[in-house]
Amino acid sequence: MRLVIQRVLEASVEVDGKTVGACKQGYLVLCGAETGDTPEDVEYCVNKTAYLRVFEDEAGKMNRSILDIKGSILAISQFTLLGDARHGRRPSFDQAEAPGVATGLYDRYCESLAAMGIPVEKGIFGADMKVSLVNDGPVTILIDSRKKF
Repeated sequence: MRLVIQRVLEASVEVDGKTVGACKQGYLVLCGAETGDTPEDVEYCVNKTAYLRVFEDEAGKMNRSILDIKGSILAISQFTLLGDARHGRRPSFDQAEAPGVATGLYDRYCESLAAMGIPVEKGIFGADMKVSLVNDGPVTILIDSRKKF
């Protein structure tokens, strides 16, 4: 599973001109499921998301997690995170999980974070979404359950 986590002051997502999800201070998470991802990949990403320390403490150091600040998350499914553009000019999406399986992994990711007490809102899986955000920092972190960056 691959994530792009952006620290935000606020974020929202629209589908057909209607806001379907939003968050205040916390994260906008773009989430892509890779072929062969397992519940263990999801749990790895859940723990990284929940305990990642990228919010400032009293001394101005990035030392607090989303749990510490009682932040919220807007999670957006995005299969294009698995795009491979190393060859040619059109990305290959062969490594993206099939929609039926990917939906379950994405839902499990969101539900697991919510079970930890983090408010989570979502986009609509597979929809044409318009995402807006106010980046805070900016702070952008890449997480992949199978690769080390």
